[in-house]
Amino acid sequence: MEQRSSGRDNVTVGILALQGAFAEHQVMLQKLSLKRRVVIVLVRQPEDLDKCDALIIPGGESTTIALLARLAGLLEPLRDFLKTKPVWGTCAGAILLARAVEGAKKGGQELLGGISIAIERNGFGSQVESFEAPLEVEGLRESNKPFHGIFIRAPVVLSLNPGPTDPPIQIISRISTSLLPAGQTAVPSDEDDTDPRDPRTIVALRQGIHLLTTFHPELTKDDRFHEYFVRECVLPTLSRAPSPV
Repeated sequence: MEQRSSGRDNVTVGILALQGAFAEHQVMLQKLSLKRRVVIVLVRQPEDLDKCDALIIPGGESTTIALLARLAGLLEPLRDFLKTKPVWGTCAGAILLARAVEGAKKGGQELLGGISIAIERNGFGSQVESFEAPLEVEGLRESNKPFHGIFIRAPVVLSLNPGPTDPPIQIISRISTSLLPAGQTAVPSDEDDTDPRDPRTIVALRQGIHLLTTFHPELTKDDRFHEYFVRECVLPTLSRAPSPV
């Protein structure tokens, strides 16, 4: 499905629509009220990417999404797209954006590798260990209002590994160490509860024009993360100066 429009007063955001919560992302993008109209393309084949200014890779099953992308001839086009255009990965999408993964299924995990981190698949545990938590998020509209984070078989960031020529990594949100997987060591209670020394507390980050969240903003009724992606990651990359949002 594609919402057709023309002109640079629009911004075209693709959603990788092979498996997972792509419909939920579509609903959230449709809710946005910005000066530039957001045109949505559901990406299922390489030609769809050519229409897009940016891309969202949804939550779902990362191994399945990678397999379907390969069968659709999308893996290499996606890797090329990442080199010049903004991509946001949520949960499974975050795994695909990492450069290294632990806990992959037998046979390994194909990655797109747009963000210089290592991540652990299902790092927070199984479906029954899913949880929700209020998040403080830097840069959102009404940033003093917590964002409701929904973590479903969520991955865990293990390390930040930017190379000398990579853009710096900006941490946008962390969770309390008390929410880390059971049995993992937390910092003493008299220290920072969102311990900045521990990458496992990172649940949202940016590197250059790319955005990564280990949780599911699309499963809430709060469109602020989708607005943030368009406003902060997408509009600045367009050749024509963006209109104010």
